[in-house]
Order: sequence, then structure tokens, then C-alpha cells
Amino acid sequence: MVLLSVATALYLRRLGRKKAIRLLLVVFVLFNVYDVVRIHQHLARERGYAPRRRRAAQERVYIAGMHFNNGELLKAHWNNAVLELTELFGPANVFVSVHESGSWDDSKEALRDLDHQLESRGVPHRVVMSDVTHADEIAKGGAAAEGEGETGWIETPRGAKELRRIPYLAKLRNKTLQDLFDLYKKGVTFDKVLFLNDVVFTTAGIQTEDIVTLMDTNDGAYAAACSLDFAKPPLYYDTFALRDAEGSAHIMQTWPYFKARESRSPLVNNHDAVPVTSCWNGIVVMPADPFVSPTKLRFRGIPDSLALQHLEGSECCLIHADNPLSRTLGVYVNPRVRVGYTLPAYQAVHPADGASSLASGPTASSAGRASQDMARHEPGVFCLINEMQVLAENGWAHV
Repeated sequence: MVLLSVATALYLRRLGRKKAIRLLLVVFVLFNVYDVVRIHQHLARERGYAPRRRRAAQERVYIAGMHFNNGELLKAHWNNAVLELTELFGPANVFVSVHESGSWDDSKEALRDLDHQLESRGVPHRVVMSDVTHADEIAKGGAAAEGEGETGWIETPRGAKELRRIPYLAKLRNKTLQDLFDLYKKGVTFDKVLFLNDVVFTTAGIQTEDIVTLMDTNDGAYAAACSLDFAKPPLYYDTFALRDAEGSAHIMQTWPYFKARESRSPLVNNHDAVPVTSCWNGIVVMPADPFVSPTKLRFRGIPDSLALQHLEGSECCLIHADNPLSRTLGVYVNPRVRVGYTLPAYQAVHPADGASSLASGPTASSAGRASQDMARHEPGVFCLINEMQVLAENGWAHV
């Protein structure tokens, strides 16, 4: 029998640990190499994907957009993309509804041009431009609003009655849908509602057909289908509205975003339909029926009583909590549709080789959970975050 000294035994033990660590590192590297190769194979197949343009072109689509100080984007990208959309669907199959309020840049000038272009092409539309600024809304004060039976005004820690941002935005979004309601009463119906944020997107091209691809999500079966939006790639933008299949916020703002396996696995495999609980993220398409049926689906904010507890939820998240189709048809993100709030951002997620960067890194998720008591009163409890947001003269502010 060979007896080892204590020092030799410790040395061999450390050597074994080092080998085990090296082996684990090798396995980790090989796994990641395999994962990257697999992802790039999926992305290569994406470049060969052809959306079903014919089916999309046969649908009647109500297009809704809101703008605030977006003059540069409107003139450089958005207006032309919307005009191309009307050509794709045909003037007889669309209605374009745009609402602008309180901009101090040249948004109104750009929208007047869009209004003229739509009129000259015979496209049914309504472009509303309002001179009412955020300062005007704030100046109304909470007392007058309460007297008119309105909500959305709360006492903030600053000792003032202030107008909440989300109910204000919800009201504007509902205004963009007013013609959908009015036309329905006259027997004019639409298959889909297409919500367009202030983003760069395409309707046709060698690499992308953003709108048609989005409408084709899950073979056209969905309560909502959303793009992914980027302002500073590789970070996705709309963290306020996006919740994974389990109702949780992202665990990282870079790819692959989600903790829930039901969301993460389809994303990693580059499926066109990633199940989520809610999303918005630049562009959203939804069936029109819930908005005009007895359900009367509308945008809203959480009750003021909840907001007073320093909680807030996006109107673009709550809409999915209220939509009965969310539970039967599902809500999806289509990772093949990536839009940007600027042209450089759009180009970054649509590089020449067709494979966008997949950088990722750990980001702490700090969104708090609401109590079960709140959940009984607020169906969109998964939308809630620990924030108080109010309207400001130049936009909005955290309080």
C-alpha cells in the first residue's frame, strides 16, 4: 500500500479540481459554439422566408398611429412607409387614422403632407392635429377634471395634483380608433387593426417585409402579434409592455430576453411566434372584432387608487389583459420583425448579411410583484411596475 503525504493528497485534489473546471469550461464553450451555429442556421432560414403577401393584401386593415414631436421621422421614413402600405392593401381596403397633439417641431407640417398624399390617392383617412400641448393639459388642473367625472389626476409626493401619463395616452389611443367604431355602425368593417408607433419599418424589400411578415405570425392566428423594437441595439426598447409567457418582465434587455421556457425556446429557435402575455414593441396587429364587439375593448390605465400606491401599468400591456382573445388565440412576439426608432437602429438589427448581433448579458430584473389582493381587482397585475408617471410639459416624468 502506498501512503501519500498530506501535501501530496492536497496537491492531487487541487489538480483534480482544476481538471474538472477546465472540462466544464470546455463543455460550456462547445455548447455555446453549437448554440451560435444553430442560431445562425435558423437566421439563414429566416432570410429565405417569404411572407404570404397575397393573404395579407386581401385583408381589410385599419391603420392607427400617434405622434408627438416626430417630424424628422415622419418626413424621412414613416409617411412614405404608410403610403406604401396603402398601395399594398389597396385604398379600398384600408383606413388611416393619425393623431398628433402638442408638437413644437415640424410634425404638423409633415402630417399635412401625409394628409394631402392620402387624399390625392383616394385613401380613406383622418389626420388630426391638435394645438393642445402638455402644458395646456396640465393647466386644466385636477379639480376641473374631477368635476367633469374624469379620472387620471392624483396627489403626488410633490404635494400637487398631477395628470397621470398612462390614462392620458390611453385616451389618445382610443381617439385614433374612433373612426373604427363609427364606420362599424355604418356597416363598414375591418379584419385587423394595425398600430404603428413612431418607428422605421418596411413594407417591401430584399430582406424584410415587416408588416406582411408580422401579419403572417403564427399563420395568422393570434390575439396580437408584435414586432421587437430597438432604440439602442442590442437593447430592446419597450420593457414597459413586454411580459413573457409566465407574465414576468425580461431577465435581460438583450437577447434572449426571457426567463420563461415557453417564450425563450421559440425565440432561440427563431420561430415566428414567441408566446408572451403582453407586448407592444413598435408595431402591433390585432383582430378588429374585440374593439367593435360587445366587449368594447379599449385602452385604459390602472385605477387611480392603485397609482397612488406608486404603481403603474402600460396601456399597451393592459389591453392584452382585457382582450378575451388573448386567452384563446394567444399573444405573440415575432422576432423576425425588428423595427427601430431611428434609421441607424433599424439598420443595426438588419445588417447586410441578414444576421443581427445576438449580444447578451445579465441584467437584473427589479420589477416588483403586486399582492394577491391587487390581482383580484386588476386583471393586468402582470403589467404593474413600481413607478409613478405623470405628464410634463416636455413629455413625462417619474415622481
